[in-house]
Amino acid sequence: MRIMVSADMEGATGVTWTDDCVPGTEPWQRMRRLFTGDVNAAVAGLVAGGATDVLVNEAHASQRNLLLEDLDDRARLLTGRHKPLSMMQGVDAGVDGVVFLGYHAGAGAQGVLAHTYLTNSITGVWLDGAQAGEGGLNAALAAEHGVPVLLVTGDDRACAEAADYAPDAARVAVKECVSRYAAICLPPARTAALIGDAARAATARAGRREGRPGPHRIEVEFDAAHLADAAAVVPTVEQVDVRRVGFDAASMTDAMQAFKIVTAIASGAVQGAYG
Repeated sequence: MRIMVSADMEGATGVTWTDDCVPGTEPWQRMRRLFTGDVNAAVAGLVAGGATDVLVNEAHASQRNLLLEDLDDRARLLTGRHKPLSMMQGVDAGVDGVVFLGYHAGAGAQGVLAHTYLTNSITGVWLDGAQAGEGGLNAALAAEHGVPVLLVTGDDRACAEAADYAPDAARVAVKECVSRYAAICLPPARTAALIGDAARAATARAGRREGRPGPHRIEVEFDAAHLADAAAVVPTVEQVDVRRVGFDAASMTDAMQAFKIVTAIASGAVQGAYG
């Protein structure tokens, strides 16, 4: 049984504010250990449930946050940026299930460090007419390959989102959102037990399904008009409102690759304090 873990950091145990997950800061160095602890708990649970191969794909920022020297030696680590499928690299390699670990609520929603791909600038993303954060987008990509989402961990708002895009998945809330930068957190010993137990039980749902083909449409709303202007330069992208662009794609893989281009262009158009 081959399982992939897509590991983001904002929804990890203890993470509550910007410096906790910005590479190079002192708080980030501390939270790397807690993040790695969450991953290790998931790996232990997956192996206990029958997984024979666990691939952990780093999915946060520099995608070089997990501590390889402290990683459970039954896992393999995919680390580094510029992967074709980004957060979901490996989902097309014959895996039987995926875990979304350390996930967060999407842009425009309440939740600890809620966003979608860009930390700011994007105020909402819609997939086929329904609002979707990173979890919803990545779940649709997994479904295209017939891969079920087995478990989602993060704050309580991320888990509530998961109930919509992956209703059959197990969910573990490691913290309760109080504000964008505050949460009631469970200590690592408790979250490790919760994640491990849920991961072990979730392996019972592993197994490839029939893939869900496209087409798909994604629309992205920004917090400033010039970002939509910049993104609309892409030939396949149309500006549908002052701050909103949209595009159609034949598959979810194509849609996510186009989405990466849109977010990269928008990010490059941000200018200092005025955005």
